[in-house]
Amino acid sequence: MRRYETFVIMDPDLSQEQRDQVIQRVEELISQMDGFLVFTDDWGERKLAYDIKKRTRGYYVRFDFCGLSPLVNEIERFFRIDDRALKYMTVLLDKAADLEKIKADKAAAEKAAAESKAEMEKAREEASQEAATVPVADTAPVEEDMQTDVAPTSDASDSAANTTPLKNPEEA
Repeated sequence: MRRYETFVIMDPDLSQEQRDQVIQRVEELISQMDGFLVFTDDWGERKLAYDIKKRTRGYYVRFDFCGLSPLVNEIERFFRIDDRALKYMTVLLDKAADLEKIKADKAAAEKAAAESKAEMEKAREEASQEAATVPVADTAPVEEDMQTDVAPTSDASDSAANTTPLKNPEEA
C-alpha cells in the first residue's frame, strides 16, 4: 500500500453540517475501497494566497490515508464533481508504507492522547478540590487605609514657587 495526503479547500460559506458531509463522504470512500484513514486534520478557515472561484478565504481539511491508486482516483473524481470543493491536491508520501506499523503508531498516539487527557482532568480536579478547601477568611480582600502625603496646592504659580531645584548628584 501507498501512503497519501489529500488537501481540500472547501467553500467557506458552507455550514458545518455541509462540511461534515464532505468529510464523511471521503472517509467512506477510503473505507469502501480498502484504504486506511490515518487521520483527518481540520485546519479551519484561512485566507487564500490568491482568489479561487472569486473567493478570498477557504476552509482547509487534510486527509492522511493509505490506499491504492484507484482510491486516489475516486477521491479526486468526487472533488471534481462536488461544487463544495474549491481546490484539492493529493501528494504521495510513501510508496511502500507499512500498514501494520502505521496502525501501531496511530494506536500509540491515541493512547498517549488519552493518558494526557486523563492527567489533565486529574490535575484540574485536584486544583478545584484545593480551591474548595481554602478557608473563606484567606480569600477575603485585605483593606488598608492608604494615606497620601501630597499637599494640595491652590494654583499653579504657588506650586512652581514651592518646588526646590534638583541637585546634581556629583555636588551631593
